[in-house]
Amino acid sequence: MMEEQSQDTVGAGAARGGESVKDEEVEKENLTEMAAAGADEEDEEALPHSEILDIFEEGLARLVQDPLLCDLPIQVTLEEVNSQIALEYGQAMTVRVLKADGEIMPIVVVQNATVLDLKKAICRFMELKQQREGGVKHVSWRYVWRTYHIVFQGEKLEDDKMRLKDYGIRNRDEVTFMKRLRKK
Repeated sequence: MMEEQSQDTVGAGAARGGESVKDEEVEKENLTEMAAAGADEEDEEALPHSEILDIFEEGLARLVQDPLLCDLPIQVTLEEVNSQIALEYGQAMTVRVLKADGEIMPIVVVQNATVLDLKKAICRFMELKQQREGGVKHVSWRYVWRTYHIVFQGEKLEDDKMRLKDYGIRNRDEVTFMKRLRKK
């Protein structure tokens, strides 16, 4: 009977908002044990990097089956998916770049892109293409930009800071690589 009264007193004290020191210690121990158990579970559930990449690639492959994204390659990057979505929402445009060999590269840039942004997008497009095809490992882009102009309707795009819109370039317009003439 005495024990019941002391437990009631402790219970009543806790109900009044004050916990005994012993109860606090027990609760801290319980929390510590739960945290330790949670850390062990996280370690057990952690996937190796290769498995995470596989899961990610499977998800991207399913995404690419969407009619909106069906133009993208199988080994698509997140950057390419975002570019395609931006195109659909009118936040980006495609500039068709005609190379000297007749190949046309569809380059996606934001609506207010500069000439420098276009050049960077061309570099990225070519790097991805080379990775997928296993072609040339390194291109000296400094050499390319010293040797070739990008031309739109007879006008050279020489100022890297100027926006494409300022040159009159719109969605699906075509620009060409043109060899620079050497000065003698």
